[in-house]
Amino acid sequence: MSISSMITVVAGIIFVLNILFGLVIVFKERKDIGSTWAWLLVLSFIPVLGFILYLLFAQDFRKIRLFHWDDFKKLHYEQILLTQMGSIQSSRFQFKNEVSKKYDDLIYMHLNENHALLTEDNEIDIFTDGREKFDRLFQDIREAQESVHVQYYIFRRDHLGKEFLDLLTEKARQGVKVRLLYDELGSRQLTKGFFKEFFAAGGEAEAFFPSKLHLINLRINYRNHRKLVIIDGQIGYVGGFNVGDEYLGMKKKFGYWRDTHLRVQGSAVYAMQIRFILDWSQASQHNEITYEPSLFPEIETKDQVGMQIVTSGPDSRLEHIKNGYIKMIMSAKHSIYIQTPYFVPDPSVFDALRIASLSGVDVNIMIPDKPDHPFIYWATLSHIGEMLQLGVKVYLYKKGFIHAKTIVVDNEISSVGTANMDYRSFRLNFEVNAFIYHEATAKKLRDIFMEDVKDSILLTEEDYEHRPRLVRMKESISRLISPIL
Repeated sequence: MSISSMITVVAGIIFVLNILFGLVIVFKERKDIGSTWAWLLVLSFIPVLGFILYLLFAQDFRKIRLFHWDDFKKLHYEQILLTQMGSIQSSRFQFKNEVSKKYDDLIYMHLNENHALLTEDNEIDIFTDGREKFDRLFQDIREAQESVHVQYYIFRRDHLGKEFLDLLTEKARQGVKVRLLYDELGSRQLTKGFFKEFFAAGGEAEAFFPSKLHLINLRINYRNHRKLVIIDGQIGYVGGFNVGDEYLGMKKKFGYWRDTHLRVQGSAVYAMQIRFILDWSQASQHNEITYEPSLFPEIETKDQVGMQIVTSGPDSRLEHIKNGYIKMIMSAKHSIYIQTPYFVPDPSVFDALRIASLSGVDVNIMIPDKPDHPFIYWATLSHIGEMLQLGVKVYLYKKGFIHAKTIVVDNEISSVGTANMDYRSFRLNFEVNAFIYHEATAKKLRDIFMEDVKDSILLTEEDYEHRPRLVRMKESISRLISPIL
């Protein structure tokens, strides 16, 4: 057989395989339309590499039980869940604040689809500056007596990372049970050598979805983007800050880092603790956590902030956090304030924002004026243009890089967490958000937005239309592949 004949045969085989893979995507996997077309384009233009990329980036975890904890039943969680659902459905639930009562349908939705219990005895501190957040966090860790559970997507091996690990090592030496969970991709700088003293002191560390083979990880596209710290089961942290010098504004590329993080005291901390334990149990093969009363101590607080801790991931049958965002947007009567580093909404979120704006709701969106991931930034710009046409106010944050993931509706309800307003956070990443039913907290977050407006510029349709042709081309390409970015 001649070389040209062999090439023809190989090309024919690749062509047939591409058709078969395309049929699998369309008829068997039943992905959403945007992802389906994006993958079909990839398979068509780069047939061999496209198949490899599909294996790496298009796995379906919805039929796999990733998370379990053998001692979960000891918390009587299901009984409490069913009681809350039943009493809310029959209008018998005794709400502690009027905002929670007003949004009982949103609360019920999270109970029903995500099993996110409502707690109304919480106190919240809001941090928008990295140094202030880590100073307070380190102070709380220094005062820990029983346990410190730490989970971050990015944990860098730099000045802040070493300072953090040194503190955790010292607490482990004191006999405090210290566990650190990090995402392997986000924290790819970390090595076993980095944890030498920490391990010697009795600390434990695990990587989420570690590589099975050296330099090869078939689950690399599915990242644990959650950021949680739970101290003695009584204090919880959740929000956008990771661990690295850039989050203190020490990297010239980004400048000042603007993020939003919560410090929580109250029964909502129990939900954070459960989420950490579930994630830890999935990652750890040898150091499973057994139930101890000290992990869920009695907590006394003065405030009555209503809160649900909602999680989502590629293992979820439904997109829980996205559904929460949509429900909040659709409930808006007066105003919506959104801060997100990436704005690549799917059609359902886009339609919700469009309907809100056309209904007279004052919709405000703030995004960075500089990219950290170019393709996502260009995809963001392509969607922002349509928002401008609908009368949405779009602000470009100029002071540095805004990484906050917040939404405030009607100055009554809000959400702060790890989920961006994009496909990846909705469908591919493991995320966690606090949904908050408290007027004072919502107004604080609204006021923070308005302070950030002083460091931003209002993008106009005229400015947008004058962007360079090269940028327009980049936007078009990025928008096509945005469902799989």
